[in-house]
Amino acid sequence: MFKNAPINGVAVKILGKYSDQRGWLIETFRNDELLTEFHPVMSYISMTNPQVARGPHEHVDQADLFGFIGPSTFKIYLWDNRKDSPTYLHKMIITAGEDEPKSILVPPGIVHAYKNIGDKLGMVTNYPNRLFMGMGKKEKVDEIRHEHDPNTIFKID
Repeated sequence: MFKNAPINGVAVKILGKYSDQRGWLIETFRNDELLTEFHPVMSYISMTNPQVARGPHEHVDQADLFGFIGPSTFKIYLWDNRKDSPTYLHKMIITAGEDEPKSILVPPGIVHAYKNIGDKLGMVTNYPNRLFMGMGKKEKVDEIRHEHDPNTIFKID
């Protein structure tokens, strides 16, 4: 059903890792490299156990700007579920993390999931362009969850 091909609006950036005697530094995003509509309004960090997946789910209005920098390695799954998109029904699978740090911009309407395919706890940063549950956490969560649907078309390994 899905075609393995690039998805319109998804931006994958290989992140530079700058190391010295103190350790290392990675710039995960810069406002001057993002369209204003994708500027982050909050951030969070999650840790995912080895061989565990998060998602698939999608957002109606929210874009996610993920940072996969390690430790561990992740497989990221993206499906274009936007009926008006020129890349509707395209699917992308990206590997990122400790050995290949990347940021991935996921626009609204792109179903996404990621799985820690490594053997250690893995960290993911996210800089979404909408507040979780809106101002003061008083709004409905902007998520359409697919992971609990046994008949979902959005399958991960």
